[in-house]
Amino acid sequence: MPGEATILHADLDAFYASVEQRDDPALRGRPVIVGGGVVLAASYEAKARGVRTAMGGRLARALCPQAVVVEPRMSAYSAASKAVFEVFRDTTPLVEGISIDEAFLDVGGLRRIAGSPVQIATRLRREVRDRVGLPITVGVARTKFLAKVASRVAKPDGLLLVAPERELAFLHPLPVELLWGVGPVTSGKLRERGIRTVGHVARLGEAALVSMLGQFAGRHLHALAHNKDPRRVVVGRRRGSMGAQRALGRSGRSPAEIDAILAGLVDRVTRRMRAADRAGRTVTLRLRFDDFSRATRSHTMPRETSQTQPILDAARRLLVTSRPMVESRGLTLVGISVGNLDGDGYLQLELPLSGCPRDRLDAALDEVRERYGSASVTRAALLRHGEGLAVPLLPD
Repeated sequence: MPGEATILHADLDAFYASVEQRDDPALRGRPVIVGGGVVLAASYEAKARGVRTAMGGRLARALCPQAVVVEPRMSAYSAASKAVFEVFRDTTPLVEGISIDEAFLDVGGLRRIAGSPVQIATRLRREVRDRVGLPITVGVARTKFLAKVASRVAKPDGLLLVAPERELAFLHPLPVELLWGVGPVTSGKLRERGIRTVGHVARLGEAALVSMLGQFAGRHLHALAHNKDPRRVVVGRRRGSMGAQRALGRSGRSPAEIDAILAGLVDRVTRRMRAADRAGRTVTLRLRFDDFSRATRSHTMPRETSQTQPILDAARRLLVTSRPMVESRGLTLVGISVGNLDGDGYLQLELPLSGCPRDRLDAALDEVRERYGSASVTRAALLRHGEGLAVPLLPD
């Protein structure tokens, strides 16, 4: 690792809600909820009342009756994201986008022309505020992991440097949930054994963590608890998977409705794959239930494809195997992703079907959507339901 803390993690605060407050002065200082049926984002005023992302709209309004509920404006969020990334690239050429509202920046080697990392971070925050009108939090550290933790601790609208000599003193008192990879299941396993802080994890031997959590998770958490993260900021890395998800609320959906929503998500993902000239093999279905528990199912196909039908067939098979959980727990979110994506340019290996080949049909539909808009062609099953919101994403 470098001797100086030169990695910045820049993360916009309550992004969607902040854009709404920026564009409507009447919303500033007030609790704002973006999205009606399901909370897509909440301002910090709403978060202070217990409102959280992905929460059902009815519960959110009960927790915060005075909140202003606004419809999402995805085009406005995309434009704001592009403007912020222009500020990032004006700061340093070494920018690794993580999502539309956060990125890692490497400012090592810029001291002579731009000042210290903290001075650069201070200027970046000011530029984002002046040029885009949004608050942003920045963490500064020697590793990507610790920079991200620092930005999370510094929120909202803050700046935090973790100096090399006090890295472990900063990290070890924090709750285990701040370690990458510690979700509800892993957190529960650790807390059952009295392991509540990163310091508790660090004091365990690697072998003990491996026996408790498995080889990959145990070694991963042991390294992070000692701030061992050799990853560099990488520019232009193509994503390893593409996906989409849709929140369903708590109103309940019939099997036919869920199947139609799944088909719409697969359509959306495969259109992106073909537009980016990518093909993949592993189809992953993600489900969230009424009790906030989650389930993930995956299937790896024998050949890469970007065609809609084989990916949809695989997703449907995964959904069928998950149906008992859906019926007993109630489904509030469904997501689909395709992984094991190949590099630039791929060879389509599927044999054409009799009649109209699937790949030609997909290409024709993509051409119609490109010419007349993404909503010009849709599945008949989605006519009454729509595809749901298309969340802004980084370029594929």
